Amino acid sequence: MPDAPLPTPYDYRFAQSFTVRLVGLSVIGLGLVMFVGTALVAMTGVNADVLVVLLVLALLGVFWLGWWLRNRAYVLRAEEDGYVVGPVRGAGVKRARWSEVVEAGTARRHDIDCLVLELGEGRSTTIPVQALALDREQFVREMQRRLRAGQGHRPLG
Repeated sequence: MPDAPLPTPYDYRFAQSFTVRLVGLSVIGLGLVMFVGTALVAMTGVNADVLVVLLVLALLGVFWLGWWLRNRAYVLRAEEDGYVVGPVRGAGVKRARWSEVVEAGTARRHDIDCLVLELGEGRSTTIPVQALALDREQFVREMQRRLRAGQGHRPLG
């Protein structure tokens, strides 16, 4: 029995641990902003209410970042004819068609397991698997199916 087609477009979201790490870094940034803001208010004699406004805006920014990472941001968006990589540093080519993929394999870059999609002419896309909110084996199987479908291959039988 052939596999049912995978849904498209489909967003592979960030792992919860990755989201928590980024929100935690933004909270540290909030602390630094408040420290600098307090120092500026103390040195310039500006009304201290500015700090309250700064704190509210910074907290809104932290909450918005958490919401965006949880609900909107994606590592990879799989579309019927290709893919788009989200805000992933060092991913290489961010958008390509499935038919452009010459070879797919796994690699370890900077001690992180990655799926590497070779596009030819020295171009490639690198997707860090641990950033995904999905089991790595399931992700690899789904990518294999998407690549087969995108290349026009159908299973025998």
